[in-house]
Amino acid sequence: MIVVMKRGATQENLAAVVKKIEASGLRTHLSKGEEVTIVGVIGDKKTIANLELQMMAGVEKTVRITEKYKLVSRDFHPEDTIIDAGGVKIGGDEVVVMAGPCAVESLEQLREAASAVKACGAKFLRGGAFKPRTSPYDFQGLGEEGLNLLRKVADEFNLRVVTEIVDKDDIDLFCKYADILQVGARNMQNFQMLKALGKCSKPVMLKRGLSATISEWLNAAEYIMSGGNEQVIFCERGIRTYETFTRNTLDLSAVAAVKELSHLPIIVDPSHGTGRWKMVAPMARAAIAAGADGLIIEVHPNPEKALSDGDQSLTPEAFKDLMSSLGGIAKVMGRSL
Repeated sequence: MIVVMKRGATQENLAAVVKKIEASGLRTHLSKGEEVTIVGVIGDKKTIANLELQMMAGVEKTVRITEKYKLVSRDFHPEDTIIDAGGVKIGGDEVVVMAGPCAVESLEQLREAASAVKACGAKFLRGGAFKPRTSPYDFQGLGEEGLNLLRKVADEFNLRVVTEIVDKDDIDLFCKYADILQVGARNMQNFQMLKALGKCSKPVMLKRGLSATISEWLNAAEYIMSGGNEQVIFCERGIRTYETFTRNTLDLSAVAAVKELSHLPIIVDPSHGTGRWKMVAPMARAAIAAGADGLIIEVHPNPEKALSDGDQSLTPEAFKDLMSSLGGIAKVMGRSL
């Protein structure tokens, strides 16, 4: 349930409402906009149903929320949330680009990639240090050495770090190196990991599961937020369908859906979304036109020799061409790049 306060409600009115809710053993979540203050009520459904708040001073109305996700919902938080990740704001007027290789392979490879993406305007260096692969015989990443290289090279080029975490026991380790902890598609419903991430202080980028509905995706984010970490960024990376030409089917309608249902920012991964480097640029442009707050793109100095996902990785030259085409679209959407 949400409690909508009147425009002229006083702090005393608000405090009285919060006190009554919390005295019933429920939690509250305040959302203060420029004109309206909303009190979200979280907890046992029966207890909420028995609350009598409509007649309290300063209360305009109460609204029942039928969705299972609450903190993620725009009903609880009508205004867009902007997340600060290492000093870079995601969800505001600027479209934020994250780019780099799928996997960290060496210092030289990472430096070359970082230099290229930084020169083109990227704000984050992406790269996998722990790689959850379909085959156990594929390259699994460099582990903590890879994390160390990411941080070292990112700092050298004044970039932030986003990288995928695959084990909840590694959260403290990742927090030492990364500015954003990425939850991959295969772990979207790893609820123990989501609960643990709810207790960490770093922003979390939650990728959509391989066959997840939007509701399941939003509820996965609720696990993180209900633990106390409200710094969640959605990432649409394509879903599994009957189509075989592309690696996945990039669902750009999900951008519009998430924007309607949630206040949290959403970025798009056209690399995993298509699996084909020639399709990355058109899908990246379409993502910005659909309202995405950012992009995460795979860029490798030598894709044909990449140890992971070379077929979907852009060369530095192709990435430069893409970035030069995005500014105009962002401007049309009332944003900057």
